[in-house]
Amino acid sequence: MPKKIIQNFNIEFLSILDENGKADSKLMPKLSNNDIKLMYELMKKTRIFDEKALKLQREGRLGTYASSLGQEAAQIGSAYALDKEDFIFPSFREQGVYLLRGMPIDQYLAYWRGDERGMYSTKKVNMFTVTIPVGTHMLHAAGFGWASKIKKESRVVVTYFGDGATSEGDFHEAMNFASVFEIPLIFICQNNQYAISVPVSKQTKSATIAQKAIAYGMYGIKVDGNDVFAMYKSTKEAVERAKKGKPTLIEAFTYRRNDHTTSDDAKKYRNDKELKQWDKKDPIERLKKYMITKKLWTKEYEEELDRKFNDEMDEAIKKMESIEDPKKEDILNYVYAELDENLKEQKEELK
Repeated sequence: MPKKIIQNFNIEFLSILDENGKADSKLMPKLSNNDIKLMYELMKKTRIFDEKALKLQREGRLGTYASSLGQEAAQIGSAYALDKEDFIFPSFREQGVYLLRGMPIDQYLAYWRGDERGMYSTKKVNMFTVTIPVGTHMLHAAGFGWASKIKKESRVVVTYFGDGATSEGDFHEAMNFASVFEIPLIFICQNNQYAISVPVSKQTKSATIAQKAIAYGMYGIKVDGNDVFAMYKSTKEAVERAKKGKPTLIEAFTYRRNDHTTSDDAKKYRNDKELKQWDKKDPIERLKKYMITKKLWTKEYEEELDRKFNDEMDEAIKKMESIEDPKKEDILNYVYAELDENLKEQKEELK
């Protein structure tokens, strides 16, 4: 009996705004001029936060820090498509998402300084805490989304992660669980092409990360992660699917232009030629070129943004550094919801 094809699959790639700032009018999402300006401002704010945080770390005023340089569009474009009630489970590089959601900057900086109390404000902005272990939070997102569905809540859940996380079992378990139980969950993989020093080619033999959705019966799409409009459009459409119990995997194809963290040296595993190629694809410059053609950008506007966000950061840094140091017993107080006997004993010894 001859073989027969029982299924065919394909993966779409979405790009709207090219490197010269020209947008495809047929694909352009419905956004007002104010929306576009706010997106630009949030991307600028994220970039300035990142620059300040790197300097603070080099001065010994923050701990190890993970830069988001080059990934602003992937974060702002996607998060801008969400409602305030929607809940987000980030990894450790989602500066733009935290800032967009209104996370107090001094609190966020306090976390990177090594003070866990900096994460207390996350519940006010419907976000989970920074997740350093790779991939574990995707399972939390699936569980949270399932609980929301059982409680008949209308919110959508989103989880961000990197390309390296797709090699973890947690990723596959969360994807399968979300699909089987029809959870309102969106998986956003910021494929910045390196999991520390390991390139995507050593993570997977799949031509795209987006196609991994096929195995779990969900929709997957590869998106130009440096195109804020494409990220917004793909996430907005994913939100509508999620509300119908259909999860989505979005692969945001972008690039990490700085070291993995401040304890890494990317020069050991990638060359300057590669870096310069991606410098030309800067997501902020791309949107700026578009705004110039639409008369939404001026030099005075840019200078005012720089002043505003630098002043805001300086004020937040002062506030962060005025926070009283945590108590030493706090290292034990928040391991579990309640202290067990072992921790109680350790706390007495600490005293």
